[in-house]
Amino acid sequence: MKAKCTAVVAVACLAFAAGAAQGAQKEVRIGFLAPMTGPNAQIGKDMSNGFMMYLEQIKYQMGPLKVKFILEDKESKPPLAVAKAQKLIQRDKVHMFLGGLLAPTGYALAPVADRFKVPYISPAPAGEDQTQRQRAKYYARLSFASGQCQHALGDWAYENGMRRVATVAADYAFGYESVGGFQRTFEEKGGKVVAKIWPKLFSVDYGPYLPLIPRDADAVYTLMVGPMSLAFPKQFKAAGFKMALLGGTTSADEFILPNMGDEAIGYVTASHYSAALDTPRNHAFVKEFQQRYGKMASYYTENSYTAAQAIHEALKMINYAPEKTDAFLAALKTIRMNAVRGPIYLDQHANPVQNCYIRKVERAAGDRNSLGVKANSLWNIVIKTYPAVSQFWTYKPEEFLKNPVYDKNFPPCKFCGTN
Repeated sequence: MKAKCTAVVAVACLAFAAGAAQGAQKEVRIGFLAPMTGPNAQIGKDMSNGFMMYLEQIKYQMGPLKVKFILEDKESKPPLAVAKAQKLIQRDKVHMFLGGLLAPTGYALAPVADRFKVPYISPAPAGEDQTQRQRAKYYARLSFASGQCQHALGDWAYENGMRRVATVAADYAFGYESVGGFQRTFEEKGGKVVAKIWPKLFSVDYGPYLPLIPRDADAVYTLMVGPMSLAFPKQFKAAGFKMALLGGTTSADEFILPNMGDEAIGYVTASHYSAALDTPRNHAFVKEFQQRYGKMASYYTENSYTAAQAIHEALKMINYAPEKTDAFLAALKTIRMNAVRGPIYLDQHANPVQNCYIRKVERAAGDRNSLGVKANSLWNIVIKTYPAVSQFWTYKPEEFLKNPVYDKNFPPCKFCGTN
Protein backbone atom coordinates (compact mmCIF):
# COMPACT_ATOMS: atom_id res chain seq x y z
CA MET A 1 0.00 0.00 0.00
CA LYS A 2 2.84 2.33 0.95
CA ALA A 3 4.62 1.63 -2.32
CA LYS A 4 1.45 2.34 -4.29
CA CYS A 5 0.98 5.71 -2.53
CA THR A 6 4.58 6.66 -3.17
CA ALA A 7 4.14 5.87 -6.85
CA VAL A 8 0.97 7.95 -7.02
CA VAL A 9 2.74 10.89 -5.37
CA ALA A 10 5.65 10.57 -7.78
CA VAL A 11 3.35 10.60 -10.80
CA ALA A 12 1.53 13.64 -9.41
CA CYS A 13 4.82 15.46 -8.82
CA LEU A 14 5.96 14.72 -12.34
CA ALA A 15 2.67 15.95 -13.74
CA PHE A 16 2.92 19.15 -11.69
CA ALA A 17 6.51 19.75 -12.82
CA ALA A 18 5.56 19.22 -16.44
CA GLY A 19 2.67 21.64 -16.11
CA ALA A 20 4.91 24.22 -14.44
CA ALA A 21 7.50 23.85 -17.19
CA GLN A 22 4.86 24.32 -19.86
CA GLY A 23 3.57 27.40 -18.06
CA ALA A 24 7.02 28.96 -17.56
CA GLN A 25 7.60 31.91 -19.87
CA LYS A 26 10.31 31.55 -22.47
CA GLU A 27 13.07 34.14 -22.40
CA VAL A 28 15.74 35.60 -24.60
CA ARG A 29 19.00 36.27 -22.78
CA ILE A 30 20.98 39.26 -24.05
CA GLY A 31 24.43 40.15 -22.73
CA PHE A 32 25.77 43.70 -22.95
CA LEU A 33 29.40 44.78 -22.45
CA ALA A 34 30.02 48.46 -21.74
CA PRO A 35 32.59 50.52 -19.81
CA MET A 36 30.66 51.36 -16.65
CA THR A 37 33.74 52.44 -14.67
CA GLY A 38 36.89 54.32 -15.65
CA PRO A 39 37.33 57.25 -18.06
CA ASN A 40 34.69 56.02 -20.52
CA ALA A 41 32.00 55.25 -17.95
CA GLN A 42 29.66 58.01 -19.13
CA ILE A 43 29.82 56.68 -22.67
CA GLY A 44 29.05 53.22 -21.31
CA LYS A 45 25.99 54.62 -19.56
CA ASP A 46 24.80 56.26 -22.77
CA MET A 47 25.19 52.91 -24.54
CA SER A 48 23.40 50.81 -21.93
CA ASN A 49 20.70 53.42 -21.29
CA GLY A 50 19.83 53.54 -24.98
CA PHE A 51 19.32 49.78 -25.05
CA MET A 52 17.39 49.71 -21.80
CA MET A 53 15.14 52.57 -22.88
CA TYR A 54 13.90 50.41 -25.75
CA LEU A 55 13.42 47.43 -23.42
CA GLU A 56 11.47 49.56 -20.96
CA GLN A 57 9.25 50.86 -23.75
CA ILE A 58 8.30 47.27 -24.64
CA LYS A 59 8.21 46.24 -20.96
CA TYR A 60 11.07 43.76 -21.52
CA GLN A 61 8.79 41.67 -23.72
CA MET A 62 9.60 40.65 -27.31
CA GLY A 63 6.56 38.74 -28.51
CA PRO A 64 6.18 35.75 -26.15
CA LEU A 65 9.77 36.15 -24.91
CA LYS A 66 10.72 37.83 -21.67
CA VAL A 67 14.00 39.71 -22.14
CA LYS A 68 16.72 38.95 -19.62
CA PHE A 69 19.28 41.75 -19.94
CA ILE A 70 22.71 41.09 -18.41
CA LEU A 71 25.04 44.09 -18.19
CA GLU A 72 28.78 43.60 -17.64
CA ASP A 73 31.45 46.25 -17.05
CA LYS A 74 34.40 45.80 -19.40
CA GLU A 75 36.43 48.96 -18.55
CA SER A 76 37.48 49.45 -22.22
CA LYS A 77 40.11 46.69 -21.94
CA PRO A 78 40.01 44.03 -24.71
CA PRO A 79 41.26 41.08 -22.55
CA LEU A 80 38.67 41.87 -19.89
CA ALA A 81 35.97 42.19 -22.55
CA VAL A 82 36.87 38.74 -23.89
CA ALA A 83 36.71 37.23 -20.39
CA LYS A 84 33.35 38.87 -19.71
CA ALA A 85 31.98 37.70 -23.08
CA GLN A 86 33.01 34.14 -22.29
CA LYS A 87 31.29 34.44 -18.91
CA LEU A 88 28.10 35.65 -20.57
CA ILE A 89 28.19 32.73 -23.01
CA GLN A 90 29.27 29.89 -20.73
CA ARG A 91 27.70 30.82 -17.41
CA ASP A 92 24.74 33.02 -18.32
CA LYS A 93 23.93 31.09 -21.51
CA VAL A 94 23.11 34.25 -23.48
CA HIS A 95 21.59 33.88 -26.92
CA MET A 96 23.60 36.89 -28.13
CA PHE A 97 25.82 39.64 -26.80
CA LEU A 98 26.50 43.28 -27.66
CA GLY A 99 29.00 45.92 -26.68
CA GLY A 100 32.53 47.12 -26.93
CA LEU A 101 33.56 50.72 -27.51
CA LEU A 102 36.94 51.14 -29.18
CA ALA A 103 37.92 49.21 -32.31
CA PRO A 104 40.51 46.95 -30.57
CA THR A 105 37.75 45.61 -28.33
CA GLY A 106 35.52 44.91 -31.31
CA TYR A 107 38.30 43.02 -33.08
CA ALA A 108 38.93 40.98 -29.90
CA LEU A 109 35.28 40.05 -29.39
CA ALA A 110 34.40 38.90 -32.91
CA PRO A 111 36.52 35.70 -32.73
CA VAL A 112 34.78 34.83 -29.45
CA ALA A 113 31.45 34.93 -31.27
CA ASP A 114 32.72 32.61 -33.99
CA ARG A 115 34.35 30.25 -31.50
CA PHE A 116 31.14 29.74 -29.51
CA LYS A 117 28.74 30.34 -32.43
CA VAL A 118 26.93 33.05 -30.50
CA PRO A 119 25.97 36.28 -32.32
CA TYR A 120 27.94 39.41 -31.46
CA ILE A 121 26.08 42.60 -32.42
CA SER A 122 28.16 45.75 -32.33
CA PRO A 123 26.56 49.05 -31.28
CA ALA A 124 29.82 51.06 -31.21
CA PRO A 125 33.20 49.72 -32.49
CA ALA A 126 33.72 51.15 -35.96
CA GLY A 127 36.83 49.27 -37.12
CA GLU A 128 36.46 49.01 -40.89
CA ASP A 129 37.84 45.52 -41.34
CA GLN A 130 35.26 44.01 -39.00
CA THR A 131 32.81 44.29 -41.89
CA GLN A 132 35.39 44.23 -44.67
CA ARG A 133 38.54 42.08 -44.82
CA GLN A 134 38.30 40.33 -41.42
CA ARG A 135 34.59 39.55 -41.24
CA ALA A 136 33.44 37.11 -38.59
CA LYS A 137 30.51 34.83 -39.42
CA TYR A 138 28.63 35.55 -36.19
CA TYR A 139 29.14 39.32 -36.25
CA ALA A 140 26.86 42.17 -37.32
CA ARG A 141 27.22 45.91 -36.85
CA LEU A 142 24.43 48.38 -36.08
CA SER A 143 26.58 51.53 -35.86
CA PHE A 144 28.89 52.58 -38.72
CA ALA A 145 32.27 51.95 -40.32
CA SER A 146 34.87 54.61 -39.49
CA GLY A 147 35.25 56.09 -42.96
CA GLN A 148 31.63 55.63 -44.06
CA CYS A 149 30.24 59.13 -43.48
CA GLN A 150 33.66 60.72 -43.88
CA HIS A 151 33.52 59.80 -47.56
CA ALA A 152 30.44 62.02 -47.69
CA LEU A 153 32.18 64.85 -45.86
CA GLY A 154 35.10 64.77 -48.31
CA ASP A 155 32.62 65.13 -51.15
CA TRP A 156 30.79 67.95 -49.35
CA ALA A 157 33.98 69.87 -48.54
CA TYR A 158 35.05 69.99 -52.18
CA GLU A 159 31.56 70.89 -53.39
CA ASN A 160 31.59 73.79 -50.91
CA GLY A 161 34.75 75.38 -52.26
CA MET A 162 37.48 73.85 -50.10
CA ARG A 163 40.60 72.87 -51.99
CA ARG A 164 43.42 72.56 -49.42
CA VAL A 165 42.76 70.78 -46.13
CA ALA A 166 45.05 69.77 -43.25
CA THR A 167 44.04 66.87 -41.00
CA VAL A 168 44.62 66.52 -37.25
CA ALA A 169 43.45 63.18 -35.90
CA ALA A 170 43.99 60.85 -32.96
CA ASP A 171 46.91 58.50 -33.56
CA TYR A 172 45.05 55.19 -33.67
CA ALA A 173 42.90 53.13 -36.05
CA PHE A 174 39.69 55.17 -35.76
CA GLY A 175 41.66 58.32 -36.57
CA TYR A 176 43.43 56.74 -39.54
CA GLU A 177 40.25 55.26 -40.99
CA SER A 178 38.21 58.44 -40.57
CA VAL A 179 40.91 60.57 -42.21
CA GLY A 180 41.27 57.96 -44.95
CA GLY A 181 37.59 58.15 -45.85
CA PHE A 182 37.63 61.95 -46.00
CA GLN A 183 40.94 62.16 -47.88
CA ARG A 184 40.00 59.63 -50.53
CA THR A 185 36.84 61.33 -51.76
CA PHE A 186 38.17 64.86 -51.26
CA GLU A 187 41.26 64.19 -53.37
CA GLU A 188 39.36 62.23 -56.02
CA LYS A 189 37.18 65.32 -56.51
CA GLY A 190 40.32 67.43 -57.00
CA GLY A 191 41.17 68.64 -53.49
CA LYS A 192 44.50 68.31 -51.70
CA VAL A 193 45.28 67.13 -48.18
CA VAL A 194 48.37 69.21 -47.46
CA ALA A 195 49.28 67.97 -43.96
CA LYS A 196 48.44 64.94 -41.81
CA ILE A 197 49.11 65.45 -38.11
CA TRP A 198 48.70 62.69 -35.51
CA PRO A 199 48.47 63.77 -31.85
CA LYS A 200 48.59 60.92 -29.36
CA LEU A 201 45.26 59.44 -28.32
CA PHE A 202 43.68 61.52 -25.52
CA SER A 203 46.20 64.37 -25.93
CA VAL A 204 44.96 67.65 -24.45
CA ASP A 205 48.00 69.85 -25.16
CA TYR A 206 48.15 70.85 -28.82
CA GLY A 207 51.10 73.21 -28.46
CA PRO A 208 53.41 70.83 -30.36
CA TYR A 209 50.89 70.20 -33.14
CA LEU A 210 49.26 73.54 -33.98
CA PRO A 211 52.43 75.02 -35.60
CA LEU A 212 52.35 72.12 -38.08
CA ILE A 213 49.04 73.30 -39.58
CA PRO A 214 49.61 75.30 -42.80
CA ARG A 215 48.08 78.75 -42.35
CA ASP A 216 46.97 78.84 -45.98
CA ALA A 217 44.76 75.75 -45.70
CA ASP A 218 41.07 76.29 -46.40
CA ALA A 219 40.03 74.02 -43.54
CA VAL A 220 41.26 71.61 -40.89
CA TYR A 221 39.66 68.17 -40.65
CA THR A 222 39.79 66.61 -37.18
CA LEU A 223 39.04 63.28 -35.58
CA MET A 224 38.98 63.82 -31.84
CA VAL A 225 37.69 61.58 -29.06
CA GLY A 226 36.82 62.24 -25.42
CA PRO A 227 38.83 65.07 -23.82
CA MET A 228 40.55 65.76 -27.15
CA SER A 229 37.24 67.03 -28.53
CA LEU A 230 37.00 69.64 -25.78
CA ALA A 231 40.60 70.81 -25.85
CA PHE A 232 41.39 71.09 -29.56
CA PRO A 233 38.88 73.72 -30.79
CA LYS A 234 39.64 76.00 -27.82
CA GLN A 235 43.38 75.93 -28.48
CA PHE A 236 42.85 76.12 -32.25
CA LYS A 237 40.83 79.35 -31.89
CA ALA A 238 43.19 80.77 -29.25
CA ALA A 239 46.11 80.28 -31.65
CA GLY A 240 44.41 82.61 -34.12
CA PHE A 241 43.37 80.14 -36.79
CA LYS A 242 40.46 81.42 -38.88
CA MET A 243 39.87 78.57 -41.34
CA ALA A 244 36.88 76.25 -41.15
CA LEU A 245 36.82 73.26 -38.82
CA LEU A 246 35.58 69.97 -40.22
CA GLY A 247 35.44 66.73 -38.31
CA GLY A 248 34.52 63.11 -37.85
CA THR A 249 31.60 61.80 -35.83
CA THR A 250 33.15 62.10 -32.36
CA SER A 251 34.75 65.52 -32.83
CA ALA A 252 31.49 67.26 -31.90
CA ASP A 253 29.00 64.53 -31.04
CA GLU A 254 26.08 65.21 -28.69
CA PHE A 255 27.91 63.28 -25.99
CA ILE A 256 30.55 66.03 -25.84
CA LEU A 257 28.64 69.00 -27.29
CA PRO A 258 26.91 70.12 -24.04
CA ASN A 259 30.38 70.67 -22.54
CA MET A 260 31.64 72.79 -25.44
CA GLY A 261 31.41 76.56 -25.80
CA ASP A 262 31.25 79.09 -28.61
CA GLU A 263 34.53 77.76 -29.99
CA ALA A 264 32.47 74.88 -31.45
CA ILE A 265 30.03 77.11 -33.37
CA GLY A 266 30.43 76.52 -37.09
CA TYR A 267 32.12 73.11 -36.69
CA VAL A 268 30.98 70.90 -39.58
CA THR A 269 31.01 67.16 -38.94
CA ALA A 270 29.60 64.03 -40.56
CA SER A 271 27.69 61.25 -38.84
CA HIS A 272 24.86 58.76 -39.28
CA TYR A 273 22.92 60.52 -36.49
CA SER A 274 22.15 63.96 -35.11
CA ALA A 275 19.95 64.76 -32.13
CA ALA A 276 18.77 67.74 -34.22
CA LEU A 277 17.11 65.57 -36.87
CA ASP A 278 13.73 67.16 -37.56
CA THR A 279 11.59 64.04 -37.62
CA PRO A 280 8.74 63.10 -35.28
CA ARG A 281 10.53 59.85 -34.41
CA ASN A 282 13.71 61.62 -33.37
CA HIS A 283 11.87 64.38 -31.50
CA ALA A 284 10.11 61.74 -29.39
CA PHE A 285 13.38 59.86 -28.84
CA VAL A 286 15.37 62.92 -27.74
CA LYS A 287 12.55 64.15 -25.50
CA GLU A 288 12.10 60.82 -23.74
CA PHE A 289 15.84 60.31 -23.24
CA GLN A 290 16.11 63.82 -21.80
CA GLN A 291 13.22 63.12 -19.41
CA ARG A 292 14.65 59.80 -18.28
CA TYR A 293 18.34 60.65 -17.95
CA GLY A 294 18.56 64.45 -17.88
CA LYS A 295 20.87 64.73 -20.90
CA MET A 296 20.86 64.98 -24.65
CA ALA A 297 20.78 61.72 -26.61
CA SER A 298 24.06 60.90 -28.36
CA TYR A 299 24.92 58.57 -31.20
CA TYR A 300 25.99 56.00 -28.59
CA THR A 301 22.43 56.12 -27.28
CA GLU A 302 20.81 55.84 -30.69
CA ASN A 303 23.12 53.00 -31.78
CA SER A 304 22.11 50.85 -28.82
CA TYR A 305 18.44 51.73 -29.11
CA THR A 306 18.49 50.79 -32.79
CA ALA A 307 20.33 47.55 -32.01
CA ALA A 308 17.55 46.58 -29.59
CA GLN A 309 14.93 47.41 -32.22
CA ALA A 310 16.78 45.33 -34.83
CA ILE A 311 17.03 42.34 -32.48
CA HIS A 312 13.29 42.56 -31.85
CA GLU A 313 12.55 42.70 -35.59
CA ALA A 314 14.84 39.74 -36.34
CA LEU A 315 13.31 37.59 -33.59
CA LYS A 316 9.85 38.37 -34.93
CA MET A 317 10.94 37.11 -38.35
CA ILE A 318 11.93 33.69 -36.92
CA ASN A 319 8.84 33.28 -34.73
CA TYR A 320 10.72 34.26 -31.57
CA ALA A 321 13.06 31.25 -31.53
CA PRO A 322 16.35 32.76 -30.22
CA GLU A 323 17.96 29.32 -30.00
CA LYS A 324 17.95 29.18 -33.83
CA THR A 325 21.18 31.12 -34.05
CA ASP A 326 21.82 30.86 -37.78
CA ALA A 327 18.23 31.75 -38.62
CA PHE A 328 18.39 34.74 -36.29
CA LEU A 329 21.57 36.06 -37.91
CA ALA A 330 20.17 35.53 -41.38
CA ALA A 331 17.04 37.46 -40.40
CA LEU A 332 19.07 40.26 -38.83
CA LYS A 333 21.04 40.67 -42.03
CA THR A 334 17.86 41.07 -44.10
CA ILE A 335 15.92 43.58 -41.99
CA ARG A 336 14.90 46.94 -43.39
CA MET A 337 13.55 49.31 -40.81
CA ASN A 338 12.95 52.93 -40.02
CA ALA A 339 15.27 53.63 -37.11
CA VAL A 340 15.49 56.85 -35.12
CA ARG A 341 18.41 57.85 -37.36
CA GLY A 342 16.39 57.13 -40.51
CA PRO A 343 16.06 54.16 -42.91
CA ILE A 344 18.60 51.39 -42.39
CA TYR A 345 19.47 47.94 -43.70
CA LEU A 346 22.58 45.75 -43.58
CA ASP A 347 24.74 45.12 -46.63
CA GLN A 348 26.15 41.70 -47.56
CA HIS A 349 29.04 42.36 -45.19
CA ALA A 350 26.73 43.04 -42.19
CA ASN A 351 27.33 46.81 -42.01
CA PRO A 352 24.48 49.35 -42.13
CA VAL A 353 23.55 51.19 -45.29
CA GLN A 354 22.12 54.43 -43.92
CA ASN A 355 21.88 58.18 -44.26
CA CYS A 356 24.95 60.27 -43.58
CA TYR A 357 24.28 63.74 -42.24
CA ILE A 358 26.51 66.77 -42.68
CA ARG A 359 26.00 68.69 -39.43
CA LYS A 360 26.91 72.24 -38.44
CA VAL A 361 27.14 73.29 -34.80
CA GLU A 362 24.77 76.14 -34.02
CA ARG A 363 23.42 77.59 -30.79
CA ALA A 364 19.63 77.45 -30.69
CA ALA A 365 17.67 80.11 -28.84
CA GLY A 366 15.41 78.71 -26.14
CA ASP A 367 14.35 75.06 -25.98
CA ARG A 368 14.61 73.92 -29.60
CA ASN A 369 11.45 72.04 -30.64
CA SER A 370 10.32 71.99 -26.97
CA LEU A 371 12.20 68.77 -26.25
CA GLY A 372 13.11 69.64 -22.67
CA VAL A 373 16.78 70.26 -23.51
CA LYS A 374 18.53 73.12 -21.73
CA ALA A 375 17.79 76.50 -23.35
CA ASN A 376 20.39 77.98 -25.72
CA SER A 377 22.13 74.64 -26.19
CA LEU A 378 24.51 73.79 -29.01
CA TRP A 379 23.03 71.52 -31.67
CA ASN A 380 24.35 69.63 -34.69
CA ILE A 381 22.01 71.14 -37.27
CA VAL A 382 21.73 68.98 -40.40
CA ILE A 383 22.72 71.00 -43.47
CA LYS A 384 22.83 68.15 -46.00
CA THR A 385 21.70 64.52 -46.11
CA TYR A 386 23.47 61.88 -48.18
CA PRO A 387 20.90 59.06 -48.43
CA ALA A 388 21.62 55.33 -48.24
CA VAL A 389 25.40 55.57 -47.88
CA SER A 390 27.35 52.30 -48.02
CA GLN A 391 30.61 51.66 -46.19
CA PHE A 392 32.05 51.33 -49.72
CA TRP A 393 30.73 54.77 -50.74
CA THR A 394 30.06 54.56 -54.50
CA TYR A 395 32.83 52.03 -55.18
CA LYS A 396 32.21 48.40 -56.04
CA PRO A 397 32.92 46.36 -52.88
CA GLU A 398 35.28 43.96 -54.66
CA GLU A 399 37.35 46.87 -56.00
CA PHE A 400 37.32 48.72 -52.67
CA LEU A 401 38.56 45.62 -50.83
CA LYS A 402 41.57 45.23 -53.12
CA ASN A 403 43.09 48.23 -51.32
CA PRO A 404 44.48 47.96 -47.79
CA VAL A 405 42.37 49.21 -44.91
CA TYR A 406 42.76 52.96 -44.37
CA ASP A 407 45.76 53.54 -42.12
CA LYS A 408 48.39 56.12 -41.24
CA ASN A 409 50.01 55.83 -44.67
CA PHE A 410 47.04 54.95 -46.89
CA PRO A 411 45.96 56.97 -48.73
CA PRO A 412 49.46 58.44 -48.97
CA CYS A 413 49.90 62.16 -48.33
CA LYS A 414 51.10 63.00 -51.83
CA PHE A 415 50.39 66.74 -51.42
CA CYS A 416 51.95 67.19 -47.98
CA GLY A 417 54.39 70.07 -47.95
CA THR A 418 53.22 71.40 -51.33
CA ASN A 419 51.70 74.78 -52.18
